[in-house]
Amino acid sequence: MEIHELVIEMKLLERRLTLYEEKYGVLSGDFYAALTSGKLARYDDYDETRADFSRWKGIYETWLRRKQAYAMQIRQRDLTETLRFQPAY
Repeated sequence: MEIHELVIEMKLLERRLTLYEEKYGVLSGDFYAALTSGKLARYDDYDETRADFSRWKGIYETWLRRKQAYAMQIRQRDLTETLRFQPAY
């Protein structure tokens, strides 16, 4: 995946993450840390919450993978060669 494609996908994922962050009142990183450490097990009894948490976790993990891929590519390239220049119309 090209750098500009990673940026676009990460921004789309961030928009989806924002919906969960606003609904539940915590940032995705904090949610993910609590979920993966087992601190949110008491919410497993609620179908909607369990489904939300599963989707939220998946979106966040995808975002993390894209962020890692972006960081790896940006370290390997000259930023001036990576910038996409689009003329103003």
